[in-house]
Amino acid sequence: MTGPLGATVLPRTTRFAVRAPRAAALNLCLFDADTEHRIALARDGDIWSVELTGDLAGRRYGYRADGDWAPERGCWFDPAKLLVDPYATELDRRFVQAPILTEFGRDTAAIVPRATVPAPMPDITPEPPRFTRGGLIYELNVRSFTMLHPDVPEALRGTVAALAHPAVIAHLRKLHVSAVELMPIVAWIDERHLPPLGLRNAWGYNPVAPMALDPGLCPGGVTELCDMVRALHAEGIGVILDIVLNHLGESDIYGGILCLRGLDNDAYAHAPDGSLINDTGCGNTLDFGNPAVRALALDTLRHFVRRCGVDGFRFDLAPVLARSPGFDANAPIFAEIAADPWLADRVMIAEPWDIGPGGYQLGHFPPDWIEWNDRFRDDVRRFWRGDIGIGPLATRLAGSSDRFGPECRSVNFLAAHDGFALADIVAYAERHNLANGEQGRDGHGENHSWNHGTEGPSDDPAIQAARKTSLRALLGTLFASTGTIMLTAGDECGRSQHGNNNAYAQDGAAFWLDWEQRDRELEDHVAMLSARRARALPLFTRLPEQCDWFDLSGIPMTDEAWQNPASAGFLLRAGTGPHRYMVRIDRNNGMVDLDVEGAATS
Repeated sequence: MTGPLGATVLPRTTRFAVRAPRAAALNLCLFDADTEHRIALARDGDIWSVELTGDLAGRRYGYRADGDWAPERGCWFDPAKLLVDPYATELDRRFVQAPILTEFGRDTAAIVPRATVPAPMPDITPEPPRFTRGGLIYELNVRSFTMLHPDVPEALRGTVAALAHPAVIAHLRKLHVSAVELMPIVAWIDERHLPPLGLRNAWGYNPVAPMALDPGLCPGGVTELCDMVRALHAEGIGVILDIVLNHLGESDIYGGILCLRGLDNDAYAHAPDGSLINDTGCGNTLDFGNPAVRALALDTLRHFVRRCGVDGFRFDLAPVLARSPGFDANAPIFAEIAADPWLADRVMIAEPWDIGPGGYQLGHFPPDWIEWNDRFRDDVRRFWRGDIGIGPLATRLAGSSDRFGPECRSVNFLAAHDGFALADIVAYAERHNLANGEQGRDGHGENHSWNHGTEGPSDDPAIQAARKTSLRALLGTLFASTGTIMLTAGDECGRSQHGNNNAYAQDGAAFWLDWEQRDRELEDHVAMLSARRARALPLFTRLPEQCDWFDLSGIPMTDEAWQNPASAGFLLRAGTGPHRYMVRIDRNNGMVDLDVEGAATS
């Protein structure tokens, strides 16, 4: 029997199919309220399946697999464990971390989510992505972005549906956002150490089944996501999903048996001695040398495009996609994406590093991908802090040709979810992560930040003014840069994480975007910068061939001037005729002037 994996409603039957190559037996578990009905599946090679009479859309289900319990040989079969379908698209509850998930023979049906059989949905009508290179990507966490929004109805706050509210869309349009990039909205599980600390994962980078929407963020399931995408598309705004295909939340060998570990543990990368490879820092790494893993990844991407119409994806720890075990720039997954009719034209964004050997791969992804550029982030911060000269800054401003060549594939950013909030970069010299329960040892130690003389909040008008000047200088550099640009939600209006540069476990009002207390003057300034850039967007996708560089006195730059540590800035005139822009950067007074087709802003 052949057909798709997962649960599929057919004209007169409902088919369930799951991959479990080393299982000895496998049962489908259907649930009516809390009553469980088990039905044996038949084996055909590596796939187990069964067809049941009738339309079972909306029915809740899971699996139980039997076989050897031999973790030393990679066999974790325990029929006491209720397992989530790796192809599930909706779940009836959120994941809960508990010791019972790891203990052999302990039944987990009371706490493990059940998948929901999806109703048949037609494919969307294919349309080109709303986003084009050079535009503004707006990275946001659905919950923290909407929980305190005064105009969003309370019942919608914290959900995907809130993003379709007119007040939210108005904010996005004010900023000339090209596409929102949603931090993970698929269901995740807390890391084991968080519940004892009274904390929970607020970011979502610990999924269990890669296409199962989180019931808390997206209670309306696939329909809610589709409605939101349509609403933003109607305003010309694209939707990019930040997606985690590098590991699953089953963690290391002390983690839970929830999904692939109990069905197909070979999906995880193993060293020759049988131990788990941990190139992600999360306990396990999915093995993209395994065709079944690539198939799951591709089916995940297709699902969100075919059913929901998303415009693209940002891949967390993207080198894992090309590992088997070393990074290969010609890995099969890239060709498979490029050849897929649903995926070939989507926006593909790499976070081009992981923690494995040779894990830093900035500039090494396919030419039709764009990449987060941490060199831009660090060099711009270092320039305005006073650590480096104008040469490195000019390289970053001009599109980082040292990493990407003349065809700019850079995603330029100053701050992201991972690290300091933008306002904290100019208010804290050190990380302040004690609230995370790890004695302040977590998070990056070097942030190229500076506090202007006082650590944290200050009532000193001079310090406040200096910080505001630095923020404007940073933002001006970002909006004047060649390449795609990214802004994390709230950084346009002074959001703070109180010096915490690893706030993944902070879910509360102190870390949600405070819409009432935001810096509206800074927000208006960012909107003005974005409007100027949007007027001449094609000029920022690649550095124009006609470029003239001058020192601050108007004299053409020389090699000596570029190398002179006393040089405080430069003037760039790019483009010709009416298609031109000018950037003036002056570190002496902390100013960035951007003049696009004669419209000046400072």
